[in-house]
Amino acid sequence: MWIIVGLGNPGSKYERNRHNIGFMAIDELVSKYGLNGPKSKYNAEMYDGEINGVKVIALKPQTYMNNSGESVQPAAHFYKIKPENIIVLHDELDLTPGKVRSKKGGGAAGHNGLRSIDSHLGNNYWRIRMGIGHPGAKELVHSYVLNNFMSDDAAWIDALNQSIAKHMPLMLNNDFDQAMSKINQDMAQILKDLNTNKEQ
Repeated sequence: MWIIVGLGNPGSKYERNRHNIGFMAIDELVSKYGLNGPKSKYNAEMYDGEINGVKVIALKPQTYMNNSGESVQPAAHFYKIKPENIIVLHDELDLTPGKVRSKKGGGAAGHNGLRSIDSHLGNNYWRIRMGIGHPGAKELVHSYVLNNFMSDDAAWIDALNQSIAKHMPLMLNNDFDQAMSKINQDMAQILKDLNTNKEQ
């Protein structure tokens, strides 16, 4: 069994924020694989079911970003899931929009959601870093992540979430490198097509 966590802030006010791209990824997984829910458990919207025969719990913590660990830890404890079988989907400032990388362990790099999970579980879990780009200056970061994506971003966001959902079975088979390769291949074509359309 795996736990898949999408990070974000609860409520319609934050729904389209850059910080909430992890929530959007969970919504796509729920839709694609027909996961059951939501149930209100573990301070989260919780979904459960199977992805290609692998049992999963999907969580959208309702604790607000800075306290995400208060949701993930009790779920992991109840289901006896080790950190290495937890995948956390989150926004990443240091990747260009639409790029994605996987990482196991390491620091939180200033991400308060990861910092909270680290404090409750340690850092030996998988992070799927979903690129949203950087505003260019440190003092702009807070307002940038808590502002909505631009309307032009919708196409690549949808494509990224669909590709992550499509290749999630590889991650659940511990083949993160191949999953990232396939997602980035998908996105390279999508981003190329979008840029071509803008230029026309």
